[in-house]
Amino acid sequence: MKIITILSVFLTGLSLYAQPSVPEDYFSSPLEVPLVLSGTFGELRSNHFHSGLDIKTQQRQGLNVLATAEGYVSRINIQHYGYGKALYVQHPNGYTTVYAHLQKFSPEIEAYVKKHQYANETYEIELFPETGELKISQNELIALSGNTGGSGGPHLHYEIRDGSQRPMNPKLFGYQIKDSRPPIINSLFAYPLDAESHVNNSAERQKIRLIPLQDGSYTTEKIDACGNIGFGVSTVDQQDMAPNKNGVYKVEASVNGDDIFSIKFNRFSFAESRHLNQLIDYEYYSSHKSRVKKLYVEPGNPLSVYDNVISEGKLNIEDSLDYNYNIRVTDFSGNERLIRIPIRGRNSEEIQPKKINKTDYFVNANQAFAAEENGIDFYVPAGSLYENTYLDVKFKGDTIDFHTKETPIHKNITLGFDVSKYSPADREKLFIARLGYRGRPLYTSTYKKGDRFTTGIRTFGEYTLAADVTAPKITPVNFSDGQWISSNHNLRVKISDDLSGIKSYRATVNGKFILMEYEYKNNTLTHNFEDGVVTETENDFKLIVTDNVGNSSTYEAKFFRKN
Repeated sequence: MKIITILSVFLTGLSLYAQPSVPEDYFSSPLEVPLVLSGTFGELRSNHFHSGLDIKTQQRQGLNVLATAEGYVSRINIQHYGYGKALYVQHPNGYTTVYAHLQKFSPEIEAYVKKHQYANETYEIELFPETGELKISQNELIALSGNTGGSGGPHLHYEIRDGSQRPMNPKLFGYQIKDSRPPIINSLFAYPLDAESHVNNSAERQKIRLIPLQDGSYTTEKIDACGNIGFGVSTVDQQDMAPNKNGVYKVEASVNGDDIFSIKFNRFSFAESRHLNQLIDYEYYSSHKSRVKKLYVEPGNPLSVYDNVISEGKLNIEDSLDYNYNIRVTDFSGNERLIRIPIRGRNSEEIQPKKINKTDYFVNANQAFAAEENGIDFYVPAGSLYENTYLDVKFKGDTIDFHTKETPIHKNITLGFDVSKYSPADREKLFIARLGYRGRPLYTSTYKKGDRFTTGIRTFGEYTLAADVTAPKITPVNFSDGQWISSNHNLRVKISDDLSGIKSYRATVNGKFILMEYEYKNNTLTHNFEDGVVTETENDFKLIVTDNVGNSSTYEAKFFRKN
């Protein structure tokens, strides 16, 4: 297999914000099919940046996944959610590659994992093999592609991390993805940034009409503004061989020819990723599901993806002066879109003021805040909110209508409920729930201590106490009690819970633990007979499934099998 060559243009610059210096001709392709992407590095996701490339696997599972360089397996992580089955390979040059949503591992790695899963009697497991214990050669088969964990469809999630475990843009290392299409501009906004500022006679956010030009660029009508203002743009990119709307690589802004702002997706750390909520117009995203990148830096935003930012990217528009503000959006292949925005400085005496809903619950973002009413309390630690906020809170019986989903939360806010009026038996079935679509209770991790239940939340909304008195449901899929299943390759069971959700499960055959893989997307547990645990002809199968409040169901059946 050819090793992909890196372009020399990628080697310029040594700082964190400039193009990082990376090894040349080092990493090869992780798949044997052409690289077509469904997700790009740095793409804006819910509360985080995408940390790698999502590579299409031709809408199927089971493609060979190859190590992109020599090294050894340093970590194996198997989760029901998130990355699903994930493999981490440490390389001699200090980089780590990550391969996620895998269907299964290569035989040697699979045997290593199964050994530890059976020893610990658990499917979910995190392992750190000894250095050199599982050595890997470049282009060696290490896994088969899959759809495990939080994957929305079959694909390979592939990362390259530096020596500090910070994700880097794999395209920096020479991966060539065919892309001749410039980015797509969805919308443009202007933001007055303080009480004295205004745009088109308003202190509110203003959507600016884009006027397409024949050369593919955009312009706008002249904007009247005064004071400190900023801009935001919603934009995506599409590669040649895929319809997916992916993230762009770089956005730059200039005023009167001088660069004042740039954001570039070369590398970031997981610790900073949630600050994406400050990068975007979170309020607009909550109501319109479109992520608008702010082309200015909010106070306290530590993101390292910013580059060459002057005066926080904000414009100070003076009365009677004219300005030309340009935005340049670029993908990794160098295709670009340009937006030209003429601005006229004009102070207005008649300004539509920004609406502020003042309440009794004013939270300074840098200070802790607590309140209690009607047996419900909440605690907002310092740093939980990105800016000073009036919280709109209503207490109604066992329910708190807690502010609005349009405000992001950075660190957990604690909600507490006094449950002293409930009997001990009733408390066992109670949990704290967020009310979702049509008022359906959605389980939140509930900590129970005496007369008080608490939970940590990162989403505002309605929360209440709910009860789950129904045990999980267990349904066999490919066998029944008393059946011969010699031709079966596996044992499959459907499990579900009507309210609080599945917490745990344990299966045995003839009293001996068997491993069952849980795929939450289709509620299926699967045991593969190739594990070699089921060796008898007559077998007693037992499965116990428990939900999050302790209701449990037991299913037992006898099956026969010739080995």
